[in-house]
Amino acid sequence: MVDIEDAVVLVTGASSGIGEATARAAAARGARLVLAARREDRVAALADELGRAVAVRCDVTDDEQVDALVRAAVDAFGRVDVVVNNAGQGLHASVEETSLDDLRALLALNLVAPLAVMQAVLPVMRAQGSGTIVNVSSGTTFADAPGTGAYVASKIALERLTAIAREELRGTGVTVSTIIPFATGTEFLASLRDGRSDAAAGLAGVELDRPEQVAEAILDLVASGAAQADLVPVAYGGTRS
Repeated sequence: MVDIEDAVVLVTGASSGIGEATARAAAARGARLVLAARREDRVAALADELGRAVAVRCDVTDDEQVDALVRAAVDAFGRVDVVVNNAGQGLHASVEETSLDDLRALLALNLVAPLAVMQAVLPVMRAQGSGTIVNVSSGTTFADAPGTGAYVASKIALERLTAIAREELRGTGVTVSTIIPFATGTEFLASLRDGRSDAAAGLAGVELDRPEQVAEAILDLVASGAAQADLVPVAYGGTRS
């Protein structure tokens, strides 16, 4: 459990959508921010707007850039209290037609990269004796929707990795949790590796959450230290009424 006020909060994928909303929500609660994304111009503008923030260009699939990101956070603020592993990408294709190259790239970003960020920041958090890591999954893991196999596989793996890391770190002061958003109105569909039109058709008639709703749920999860929280409606298998 972490008090957001004055905490150092590192957000990946902070240039838009849930990441940007989380940065704004954390800033409103008094956090100091480390904003990471490949689109350096956008995170730099956001950091300037929010204040008490640094922007770092970072491709989280590059281990050296991830290490440099954590060093930049420590150089700027002396510690890292919260990490929100938000950077990710979708893919919509049948299992039979999923490109293996696309799957490998998806796993690199959605699964391997969050692990790399955790491994880079954990020595800092262990030395502090405290810290919270929130990994962002997806409500698609609650269903067996055609076309989502590769994406769901990457997010289910992230959920299990998170749960096991939480157990391994029990007693260290470091908490690892999973947030599971529902369909959210972001640039996500526009950035799919494949299957944009099919994915958009599958969401027809679904009321999309605002990124700000997910951001508040993330910060509430940081505050509570719970293992998991979801924004998935009960009708879809989640806990939200």
